[in-house]
Amino acid sequence: MIRIVVVEDDPVTLGRIERYLARPDDMEVVATAANVAQGLPLVAAGGYDVLLCDLGLPDGSGIDLIRASSSTHPDADIIVITIFAEQSKVLSSIKAGARGYLLKDENLDGCADRIREVRGGGSPISPIIARQLLRQLAPTAAIDEPDIALTPRETEVLNLLARGFSYGEIADILHLSAQTIGTHVKNLYRKLEVRSRAEAVFEASSRGIISLQ
Repeated sequence: MIRIVVVEDDPVTLGRIERYLARPDDMEVVATAANVAQGLPLVAAGGYDVLLCDLGLPDGSGIDLIRASSSTHPDADIIVITIFAEQSKVLSSIKAGARGYLLKDENLDGCADRIREVRGGGSPISPIIARQLLRQLAPTAAIDEPDIALTPRETEVLNLLARGFSYGEIADILHLSAQTIGTHVKNLYRKLEVRSRAEAVFEASSRGIISLQ
């Protein structure tokens, strides 16, 4: 039985993860926490095989929990689950001991497979994050990325997506139809070569197109 601790501050996302992990008969969620303060005692107590950890917690960074878990329980695997991944945070979490890195708006119903993968010695990482890591590690002279030409409206939509607004809310803010917003988003995904909101924000922030500050 694979014992799992989940640290996630969003109750909706936590509920989804718990439902998905309740289905397999080879794993169970033994404890959950909503912030760093709740997570530190769970990490100190041990008794788990996998730590699923969000990075952006209300009272600090999940990287502190990753570092503590890696130091105290080196045999336990750590998978980061987050929504908008900045390149610096990706590298920091991996250096702290994370062995997998997934984006929340991917299919969380596949998280059981990712847990089995990491327990088998693998490193499940979202393709968009893997691509950015390769860029980071590549020699500077070898990097020759084409410029991505976004229209002012596409950039505006992208910034609103990064702030968490829904398509309907963006349509209201920009006084456009939801269908028009959908078209802009499709164009953004095509130009950025991504398939989801989180991937689009990650790619754009990594390339300096938008800032998450």
